Amino acid sequence: MRSSLKEPESRDFNLPGVAPSRQKRSRETTLALLRAGADMLRARSLAELSIETLCAEVGATVGAFYSRFESKEAYFNALMALAARDGEQRLGEIKRPSPEASLDQLCHIIVSGIVAWMRNHEGVLRAALQHDDTHPDKWTPFKALAQATTARATPLLLPAMGKGRKAAKTRSIAFGFQVVLGTLVNAILNDPGPLQLRSKEMETRLAGCLSLLLRAEVGQSTPR
Repeated sequence: MRSSLKEPESRDFNLPGVAPSRQKRSRETTLALLRAGADMLRARSLAELSIETLCAEVGATVGAFYSRFESKEAYFNALMALAARDGEQRLGEIKRPSPEASLDQLCHIIVSGIVAWMRNHEGVLRAALQHDDTHPDKWTPFKALAQATTARATPLLLPAMGKGRKAAKTRSIAFGFQVVLGTLVNAILNDPGPLQLRSKEMETRLAGCLSLLLRAEVGQSTPR
């Protein structure tokens, strides 16, 4: 699966350590370098990502790379920033399909969106997780995105869980997303099986898992 980085808007290149590109051809080269790196990180670590090999992949010179990115670190920061922005955009597009949507349907819609985003940026996410050991701040944008996902999904899911016990249900939703995201992160980082990130069954079972967890909360009696 190749990276699906879209043509970035001008704001997307307004990143620390990345030289602004006014000319279309220059922006295309920058985008080509970002796409190639995202693809290459699917099969290798950040340490194994050679600037020379990256440039050869897109027909650019090493000088052209460093005229755009201050360093390899700045280049990776740009990859993470674009992945995070894509996640934020997807998050903003999540809407309740209809007032009659069931809890199962909502869980499937939300989990499918999360899995699709992680599949698109799998290599960058894995590299960020591996990089986290020596640079703990590198995973911070994605931690914030995970928290935002829970906050965005909660008002969509609560109505489908019925009235009453809002605090307990909100807590259950937060834990449900911890389970979902933790499972996906483990799949990206360790791939322990039996299901892999690219498996459709992973998506289906995680949505079912979230739904079952929330339904268990709905079934709890009101404490006296």
